[in-house]
Amino acid sequence: MTNFIQNAIVIGANGLVGQHLVKQLSLLPECEKITVVLRKPCAALESLEKVQSLILEDFLLLNDEDVSGYSHAFSCLGTTLKKAGSQQAFYAVDYSINAHFAELLQAKGMHYLLVSALGANANSKLFYNRVKGELEQYIEMLDLDKVSILRPSLLLGERHEQRRLEGLGQKLYHKISHFIPQHFQYKPVTAEQVAHTMVEAAQSQIHKYQIYDNLQIQKTK
Repeated sequence: MTNFIQNAIVIGANGLVGQHLVKQLSLLPECEKITVVLRKPCAALESLEKVQSLILEDFLLLNDEDVSGYSHAFSCLGTTLKKAGSQQAFYAVDYSINAHFAELLQAKGMHYLLVSALGANANSKLFYNRVKGELEQYIEMLDLDKVSILRPSLLLGERHEQRRLEGLGQKLYHKISHFIPQHFQYKPVTAEQVAHTMVEAAQSQIHKYQIYDNLQIQKTK
């Protein structure tokens, strides 16, 4: 069964996964319009066919009208504790904005797809994993037509901004990758694989709520 992605709205579109996602969506013949929600214009995205931008300084200003009329909504939005500057600032992005976006999608017959993280657990002692888990729990409670949660491990790819720990992780992975089993739960995945998994989930998911773990993402070519 194929569910056509007729039109889509994306937050976090100028991030590592988001850029790959928008490119893949733009290549789908059946996808007529892609709205990317940005804080400032992004020439790389706006040059793509079918893409239009909604510029908002604060994503919490997104309203019901902004998100209406789409078949699919994607969130690739996320930051790091270091970039955010504090736990409070991190929570404001990774939880509050994503939760607000999902709330607006209720009762609209829309498929919502979210990039979470491997280790997401509302009871985790690790703040990062706990926030991701709390967000997943909240989204499951909402009145959403269909939900896909992706839990990737370390992401491989070139970012516009530097993430020191992630960069070190990528360098280490490239040095030891030939020692890692092909299907290893914590094996890093590329941003392109995550984006491709999102598109596949949007087109084929049958269940109302489904989690795609890192092993499933690894299988995406």
